[in-house]
Amino acid sequence: MWNAEDYVNRLFGADPDLERAAKGIREAGMPEISVAPGYGRLLTILAGASGARDALEIGALGGVSGICIARGLKEGGKLTSLEIKPEYAAIARSHVEAAGLGDRVEYRIGDALQSLEELAGEGRRFDFFFIDADKGRYPDYLEWAIRLARPGAVITADNVLLRGRVGDPGAQGPSVAAMRTFNDRLAHDPRLVATILPGYDGLAVAFVKEV
Repeated sequence: MWNAEDYVNRLFGADPDLERAAKGIREAGMPEISVAPGYGRLLTILAGASGARDALEIGALGGVSGICIARGLKEGGKLTSLEIKPEYAAIARSHVEAAGLGDRVEYRIGDALQSLEELAGEGRRFDFFFIDADKGRYPDYLEWAIRLARPGAVITADNVLLRGRVGDPGAQGPSVAAMRTFNDRLAHDPRLVATILPGYDGLAVAFVKEV
């Protein structure tokens, strides 16, 4: 049976930097749950098309998404990446540096909600966001992204379909409930213009209006 995602992956071919990062993640025994290559390319496009200079990533894992976002930033731009596990951040940093983008990424270690509060206290604002961390906290992460956004900022979030569980009335659990809440807020928050791309495991894309 023809698979659109497989076709697109074959069409664009392997990306050496992302392949290196995926290999490092596998060898380190980390979860192999990085953003799909097709959506990684989209992160680069969205960051570049939006003219992003200051980006915020919630969840570094092994650096795949960090590489993709950093590639799209304007000259002199910076990605701030939040990661709770120092060993993951170290691996992510090594992969980003191997891709020649080490000067574009800084890491903050610790609980993401605490880091977000600290960024707000520092008066930081961002043009681009990528959310790919604890699914149960996605509604909180969305609200923080809106609070920290400059007008016109782009917010993206991965895995918003949870392998179809969000649309299954019989599926329950904290992560499913939180993601349904996230998707509902994304669709109806008057501060956003948003959509969900249903390929892979679902990518939310939103534009923050001027309010």
